[in-house]
Amino acid sequence: MPTKDTGRLEVRKTYKLYIGGAFPRSESGRAYAVNNAKGKFLANASQASRKDARDAVVAARKAFGGWSGKTAYNRGQVLYRIAEVMEGRHEQFSSEVAASEGLSISKARAVVDASIDRWVWYAGWADKLAQVVGSSNPVAGPYFDFSLPEATGVVAVLAPQDSSLLGLTSVIAPAIVSGNTVVAVSSYERPLPAVTLGEVMATSDLPGGVVNLLTGSASEIGPWLASHMDVNAIDLCGVADADEARDLEAAAAENLKRVRRPAAEDWTESPGLSRMTQYLELKTVWHPIGV
Repeated sequence: MPTKDTGRLEVRKTYKLYIGGAFPRSESGRAYAVNNAKGKFLANASQASRKDARDAVVAARKAFGGWSGKTAYNRGQVLYRIAEVMEGRHEQFSSEVAASEGLSISKARAVVDASIDRWVWYAGWADKLAQVVGSSNPVAGPYFDFSLPEATGVVAVLAPQDSSLLGLTSVIAPAIVSGNTVVAVSSYERPLPAVTLGEVMATSDLPGGVVNLLTGSASEIGPWLASHMDVNAIDLCGVADADEARDLEAAAAENLKRVRRPAAEDWTESPGLSRMTQYLELKTVWHPIGV
């Protein structure tokens, strides 16, 4: 329809997925209409399929070695760069959050502020996790014995459905700061800020494949991620149905995935260590003294 101010036709966008640092359409060709909180059409979003989820896992696995091998300081700088780029697109994020969640523009700006601050908070922990979580263990012998945290691997995330940006940030940032890579399914009804976040990641220093964002139904994609044998952990934060959560836990047990069970709005709490340590393994190293 022509806009009231200029009479020109609007360019209606079909948002794509974010996989491996690129923006492909769903291989199924499916898309769905995204409306604002009042039911007015905003855009179309790609509806991810099982094949898209598998492609995202492949991209995440490919990126894992390089990302986990970076220094903790470098990963922290990359997360901080995401916050910097988000700050530059503050107004776009604010308008998308306001439309998606039915908030006033002032409240939407506060949500965006909180999201940016959360990226900064986790960035600051990148080179401090080892000191806090690791340890030097006393042993009865001429040895040093150290326990060191290492990334788990590929983490699947079913993001909160009611929060378009802050919830997504709160579940992605703590997973990648320690070296994990992520396949995240965004809010179904509120995906636009998630895709914009993907655009931010593509233009920041984050290597392609470290974060992969799928738009579509978590109920459809979740079982494939839970049962995927190359996914090492899954966060069920966005699963509200108890029966669905139990089914996903059962599927995850096939390869002994770490499972973070859904908790009532736990992502809204002040950030802490638990979301970071959930996706860490502790490696113990023995070394002879004097060698």
